[in-house]
Amino acid sequence: MNSASRDPQVVVEVLSEALPYIQQFSGKTVVVKYGGNAMTEDTLINSFARDIVLMKEVGINPVVVHGGGPQIGSLLEKLNIESRFVNGMRVTDSQTMDVVEMVLGGLVNKSIVNLINQSGGKAIGLTGKDGAQIRARQLKVEHQSPEMTAPEIIDIGHVGEVESISTDLIEMLAARDFIPVIAPIGVDGEGHSYNINADLVAGKLAEALNAEKLMLLTNVAGLMNGEGEVLTGLSTLQVDALIADGTIYGGMLPKIRCALDAVKGGVNSAHIIDGRVPHAVLLEIFTNAGVGTLITDAS
Repeated sequence: MNSASRDPQVVVEVLSEALPYIQQFSGKTVVVKYGGNAMTEDTLINSFARDIVLMKEVGINPVVVHGGGPQIGSLLEKLNIESRFVNGMRVTDSQTMDVVEMVLGGLVNKSIVNLINQSGGKAIGLTGKDGAQIRARQLKVEHQSPEMTAPEIIDIGHVGEVESISTDLIEMLAARDFIPVIAPIGVDGEGHSYNINADLVAGKLAEALNAEKLMLLTNVAGLMNGEGEVLTGLSTLQVDALIADGTIYGGMLPKIRCALDAVKGGVNSAHIIDGRVPHAVLLEIFTNAGVGTLITDAS
């Protein structure tokens, strides 16, 4: 539907519905983890970029953290470098880490920056190494089978976790109306690079920035119960209970834990949203309906 065929009354009603949300969130920081289908389908890519620019134009400070696993895998395949995984994490030797930095810090990061700039924003691409923003340490992976008396520590190379985050550079850029776009690469005290899960970086960054919201784009409609229904407004206590009873399991569990930790760490709310929906970010922030699961610390 083009703009000429839209009912003007509907447009006005949409803008009116958004007004209280704009007033509530103006001046606040929202950290958005960008990935999944929203990063690979043209219509979703363009709608995401416009969403981020609109947020900035109405006074919200968006900070984008992105992944890029499929793009890394594709280049490794072209270079005939084998991809191996342990517990869902890519084993990252020095050669693989070079590819990770090229893809995340170069190809993917600059592509997102360009899209936002083409939509009228002012984006700047960074990795956690810029300004030593993200201090990392090597992630220790444990494996234990029933016959083992003690867990085995598996070395998966340059895969890291967040040790600390400095927000000075991000806050300076946001204050000057730039939109930071961050690749999840950290650095340790000796200058070694580490590939860190983008959800984890987004959550820890949201905590460090004392963000209003953490938004994690996914390839599902949200967190679902046993009947396949999307669970919308949840408290941290309810999420803890859903983890304990096994409702939340598998691939969704790390993402939910990330959102849960962020809220417990001071972020006002976390959202698991369906990145397959055009303008999912705006729908979640500026409408009454939303498009996913909201987690808050409300009792």
